[in-house]
Amino acid sequence: MTEKLLLIFCTVVLLPGLFSCKRQTNYANALVNETSPYLLQHANNPVNWYPWGEEALEKAQSENKLLIISVGYSACHWCHVMEHESFEDTAVANLMNAHFVSIKVDREERPDIDAIYMDACQLATGQACGWPLNVFALPDGRPVWAGTYFRKKNWQEILGYFVDLQQKEPDKLDEYADRLLSGMQQWNEIPGTDVVQELQSLASLQSSIDSLKSIIDPVRGGFRGAPKFPMPNVQELLMEWYFYTQDSVALRLLETTLQNLAAGGIYDQLGGGFARYSTDNLWQVPHFEKMLYDNAQLVSLYAQAFALTGKNEYAEVVRETLNFIHHHLTDDSGGFYASLDADSEGVEGKYYVWTKEELDALLPDNKVRPLFFEYYQITTEGNWEEGKNIFFRKEELKTFAAKHKWPLAELHEAFSEFERILLSARDKRILPGLDDKILTSWNALTMKAYVDAYRYLGSGEYLEMALENAHFIQENLLESDGRLFRTFKDGSARVNAFLDDYALMAQAWISLYEVTFDERWLKLAQNLTDYAIIHFQHESSPFFYYTSDEDPKLITRTVELRDNVIPASNSVMAEVLFDLSLYFYEDKYRKQAEAMLAYVRQQWKVPRDATEYTNWLQLSLKLVDPPFEVAIVGPDYANIQKQMMQTYLPNGLFLGGAAEGGLELLKDKLKGSETFIYVCKNKACQLPVQEVEVAFQQMDYRSSTSSSSKIR
Repeated sequence: MTEKLLLIFCTVVLLPGLFSCKRQTNYANALVNETSPYLLQHANNPVNWYPWGEEALEKAQSENKLLIISVGYSACHWCHVMEHESFEDTAVANLMNAHFVSIKVDREERPDIDAIYMDACQLATGQACGWPLNVFALPDGRPVWAGTYFRKKNWQEILGYFVDLQQKEPDKLDEYADRLLSGMQQWNEIPGTDVVQELQSLASLQSSIDSLKSIIDPVRGGFRGAPKFPMPNVQELLMEWYFYTQDSVALRLLETTLQNLAAGGIYDQLGGGFARYSTDNLWQVPHFEKMLYDNAQLVSLYAQAFALTGKNEYAEVVRETLNFIHHHLTDDSGGFYASLDADSEGVEGKYYVWTKEELDALLPDNKVRPLFFEYYQITTEGNWEEGKNIFFRKEELKTFAAKHKWPLAELHEAFSEFERILLSARDKRILPGLDDKILTSWNALTMKAYVDAYRYLGSGEYLEMALENAHFIQENLLESDGRLFRTFKDGSARVNAFLDDYALMAQAWISLYEVTFDERWLKLAQNLTDYAIIHFQHESSPFFYYTSDEDPKLITRTVELRDNVIPASNSVMAEVLFDLSLYFYEDKYRKQAEAMLAYVRQQWKVPRDATEYTNWLQLSLKLVDPPFEVAIVGPDYANIQKQMMQTYLPNGLFLGGAAEGGLELLKDKLKGSETFIYVCKNKACQLPVQEVEVAFQQMDYRSSTSSSSKIR
């Protein structure tokens, strides 16, 4: 089977195999009652799609048919391509309907299913897989083989192969499924360790950081090669490492990435916000879909970088990206939508790109226009496909203005007016498709993004947005016992939440507590964590399963350990446990976090593996140098709190309020009508002080209006 399928897979890449297919809309299948925009996109396919559930699985069992499990998401460009080429074609549909039970899965709604079959694809093909993800499985759900995008001709060949195999050699299917499932179980084995070695110093992490630095592009930032993904957590680790060690190489690599990201076509130079990734190695040509989770994490990253460096261009990226989120991904209820598609009117990037003729017709023909075109790399021939131009920059406006001997303020004003003209024209275009489902974990990332923007940029409207979202989650997706739902759409919550929902929401509520000192958010974070301990805990390790014990069983129960574009749910949960151990004096939380880290530390011995454990490495920094617990108590707490928290302090944990509140560390800290700052570590506090600068001295930091860094 392997050789034949490999041959088929190669033909997908090497042969054109393109056939026209007529779009069919006069059908309706079992997806018509779903709420996921991705599933609804396929509700009128002639393929008799089912959502994941008992009906489809029982049908496959009773009719002894193989399953086709096709996984994608609304903003996935190649998912749309395969739909148009194959799933809207009646000949393909007839073949699928006659011999298979076909299931459509929205990976964002059901990441548990996606994770299982993504593992199967990587094992079956021996390479990285993406979406659409197409899986052939036995009626009990055990995968036999999996692949990604296929052209129509190749898809028909693969379908025919499995029809023939089931009819002539059905025993082989069981053999393949057993072999693949065994590999998946080994893939997801929990790492073990007999000896728990304590982290002694920063030096114990040096080799992992050095290996990470070695694979970052020193000229363009990000990982070397193409495609390029922003990977915010990697950049956060470099930032924290610089904070602890003053490693100038880490800072340079961080800033190289941030500056090139913000200048590239991956960043919407007119409207703000980041595309999912760049198809080239220069950040210039984006894959145009805009995902909430990318933009939320990048807001947090740039806000922290602004606090560290004082560079206003980083603050501007924060403002522009939040403006994009506010205008395109925000529901009136206070929830945030999942994504904008790459395509509009069936064409990738059409909403964002311009011909020079279009620009000439819109912009005044004056002495500024050629400079504007030069600055944004606009040419008559186009800098992309078919004469189209993507806006990107090769230098800062300050440098550009000096080169052309223009006053910076004057050129900035003129360019801003041109940008307003083009945005107004672009607003008249047909928007890319919107996936308007609200996902708990991605909303948690966005809540934290608004908190970070408020914390470091100081705008009260950002805190208002974070609070509005927090109330929305509490009222619509949270039950009284601590149980969460995953999605919200059309007025109703659906799908039991997964571990990333619990971990990221707990983390967001902890961050919200730090800027409000409202203990309800801290208590909600603790409630989520306690619920996860009861319902997600692994039986024989300190880790958590990705799915709750209340969910219907799948063929395997995964444990997510490796950090990716979004940090692994277990690494975030370990951070949450560590922070809560400090707030609530709960040693059991800290011990579990330490045990989780001790297990995982066995996994990043190979240098390249450090890229998959960046969030775990950030937790390691906290254990090497435990955070300061900074209590601010008294009537003027809010003013002092704001001053201190605008400084970049990744190893500071803040608590307090006008009164002592209910936290153990705040007891007996209120002194009459005066406000005091208590700098503590490991529950031991220094003498209370009233001046922010004195508190920073106690923390062995220097602070200024532009930067803060650890004194070494």
